[in-house]
Amino acid sequence: MILLSRRSQLAIAAVVDVALHARPTPVAAKSLAARHHLPPRHLETLLQTLVKAGILKGVRGPRGGYELAKERRRITAGEVVRAAMADGAEDIDPAPESRLVEQVVQPLVDKAGQNFLAQLDAVSIDDLCRESGEKAVFEDMPSGSDFTI
Repeated sequence: MILLSRRSQLAIAAVVDVALHARPTPVAAKSLAARHHLPPRHLETLLQTLVKAGILKGVRGPRGGYELAKERRRITAGEVVRAAMADGAEDIDPAPESRLVEQVVQPLVDKAGQNFLAQLDAVSIDDLCRESGEKAVFEDMPSGSDFTI
């Protein structure tokens, strides 16, 4: 069972990656894409969505890229998922037209989704950064790094 779309999973991963790598200079989309084995243009729309949501900040110029728009302890995984879902890129297939879906199934899915997002709201990007450090996800990062502002 898939609870999060690939786009939402990638959004969380991108924000955690930026939180870990954006010091002293912003993270270039090209570097971010390389670490996640994706073409840079695949990430750009997602990164711009996260900028519009106030989660990331875009920095222009030759050493530009992306950095967090606020402290990582103030960003939750739920907030990132909501931003990734907000632009409508999640809904590729048309929704079924059915009274059963509208009156029974969709309310159940909506309630489950709210509970799921509530669980994600309890996890901050800082929590995920610490866990990635403990698991040495990025070998090039010292495990004791803490960039909390």
